[in-house]
Amino acid sequence: MSKTLVMGILNITPDSFADGGKYFSKDAAINHGRRLITEGADIIDVGGESTRPGAERVSEDEELSRVIPVVEELVKDGAVISVDTMRANVAKEAIGKGASYINDVSGGLADEKMSDVIAKNPKIQYVVMHWRGHSKDMQSNTEYKDVVRDVKEELDERAISLINQGVSAEQIILDPGIGFAKTSEHNWSLLQNIERLQMLGYPLLVGVSRKRFLGELINSKEPDSREFATIALTTELARQQVWAVRTHSVKAHKDAISVIERLRK
Repeated sequence: MSKTLVMGILNITPDSFADGGKYFSKDAAINHGRRLITEGADIIDVGGESTRPGAERVSEDEELSRVIPVVEELVKDGAVISVDTMRANVAKEAIGKGASYINDVSGGLADEKMSDVIAKNPKIQYVVMHWRGHSKDMQSNTEYKDVVRDVKEELDERAISLINQGVSAEQIILDPGIGFAKTSEHNWSLLQNIERLQMLGYPLLVGVSRKRFLGELINSKEPDSREFATIALTTELARQQVWAVRTHSVKAHKDAISVIERLRK
C-alpha cells in the first residue's frame, strides 16, 4: 500500500477553531499555502467556510470570493488542491480552476446537486465524510448504539447512494468525521477501530488535527498546544496505512510518516 499522504489545511475564515483569521486575506492565504507546499504537503485543502461546532454558514458568494482566487494562484504554483465545501457551485467553480479533490463534510447531503457535479467530473476525487447535520446543531445528534458499526453503516449507505447517482466508486474517499456529531469517547472508539472502517474498501482520510478531544486528554485549551498529540495520532494512522491525514502543520507529520515507512522496510 502507498505511503500515507498529508493534506495541509488552509482555512480562509475568520472563525475556524484552530487558526481562524490568521489567513483570512487573499495574500496571507496564498503565502500560507506556499509555506505548506514548501513543508511537503501532498495536497492543500482550501476552505472558505468554518465547520467547527456551532459555526454559522456563510453565503455562497462569500465562500466563492474567499476560495477561488486562492485556488487559482496555488494551482499556478503546481500545488495539488482540494476544496473543502458543501456547495455544488463552489465545487464546480473550483474544479474549473484546477482543483483535484472536493472535500465535502456533508458527503453530498447538504446540496443535492453535488453528486451531479462529481459524476460529471470523473477525474475528481470526492471525500465523503460521516455527517449528521450542520455545525450549528450537529452536537445534538450524538446518539449511537455502537458508534463504530453505526458510522461504518452510514458511510457505506452514503457511498452506495452516490454510486447510484452516477459517482464512480473509484472517486470516493471516506472520512469518519472525527469531532462531527461525536463525543470524545466516540472519537477514541473510531480511532481504535480504523481497520473496521477500512474494510469498506475505500481510501480513508482522517482529520484529528488539534481537535478538542485531544485537548481534553492532555488538559490543553489552546489548539496550538495539541500539535504533539496530533503527531502521535498521525504516527499510528500511518502505521495503519490510512490514505491521508488532514493537518494544520505539515513537516512534522511528513517526518513521522517517513519513520513509519522506514520501519516497514
